Amino acid sequence: MDIKSFQDDLIGWFASEQRDLPWRKDKDPYKVWVSEIMLQQTRVDTVIPYFNRFLDHFPTVETLANADEEKVLKAWEGLGYYSRVRNLQTAVREVHEKYSGKVPDSPSEISSLKGVGPYTAGAILSIAYGLPEPAVDGNVMRVLSRILLIWDDIAKPSSRKNFEEAVRELISHENPSFFNQALMELGALICTPTSPSCLLCPVREHCQAFHAGVQSELPVKTKKKKQRNVQLAAGIFTNDEGKILIRKRPETGLLANLWEFPTVEQSLDFQRQRDQLAEHFEEQYEITPKVHESIGQIDHVFSHLKWNIQVYSASFTGGIKETPQLRLVSENEIEEFAFPVPYQKMLKQYLEYKKAD
Repeated sequence: MDIKSFQDDLIGWFASEQRDLPWRKDKDPYKVWVSEIMLQQTRVDTVIPYFNRFLDHFPTVETLANADEEKVLKAWEGLGYYSRVRNLQTAVREVHEKYSGKVPDSPSEISSLKGVGPYTAGAILSIAYGLPEPAVDGNVMRVLSRILLIWDDIAKPSSRKNFEEAVRELISHENPSFFNQALMELGALICTPTSPSCLLCPVREHCQAFHAGVQSELPVKTKKKKQRNVQLAAGIFTNDEGKILIRKRPETGLLANLWEFPTVEQSLDFQRQRDQLAEHFEEQYEITPKVHESIGQIDHVFSHLKWNIQVYSASFTGGIKETPQLRLVSENEIEEFAFPVPYQKMLKQYLEYKKAD
């Protein structure tokens, strides 16, 4: 391969065809960092409004470092994979304290920050600081497996090293920022997982898979394990004043530190769902509630499991002692708390049900 010609074709295409994205307005390393964390496992179209809103709330390293975690989670609400933003805030605090608010520009220092893996480090170093560091994610592995005819299974962590070495050989030292972004853009717009648009590709003449006619067979990627199904029953429990009981999830594990409505995992006996939810509530809060009819079902898919939630309206009489983890809130106050998507859907379902009642 003529590497110089490949670089010129790729970068030239990106310079004229790149999408107008808010994190490309300048090369602020903090903004690049926030965008890359948001873009992990999330589509660009979804991220844009979140990015703009997040930067409105936390425009600098200092503002995010000093922010209340509850407000940070609220700004992230709906993006999912919440450990990303918790790690981001932890790392930003370290940058604020240890590096006087300047995002490090050395591979070893930036890689030591929480939640900053090889891809994120490479993206920040190349895009913001112009260093010729590889930024290899699934997109880039797909593109390079076709261009260089690499048959390694990209689902295996060990394959990443080979792709990083390939990028080190190919990357433009004059414009590493555009080179890495161009590879990502190519994977997003043209060299897509299925039916790549080879006839529109700016580097088609350099692509070995295209010339061999095997572009649809690459990349090699083994299938993930099947998701586990979890049956849950959850209730919107209101007291005599119409206030809703919400509780905070544990500090670790799935959806850590976010708010939820009382929820219990179901046994296989679906006839007893209401009883099990009532028993769970009584066990937790020493009050016997009334669990009314089901108001719907919500299915929510995570990467490794699927929740099937049966949603109930419910009520209780008596006092519950509020704590930082347990609150009674009005319908207006509830908007201040960060809920995972399935619980946001539950609340919407409940409010619609109540309106129609």
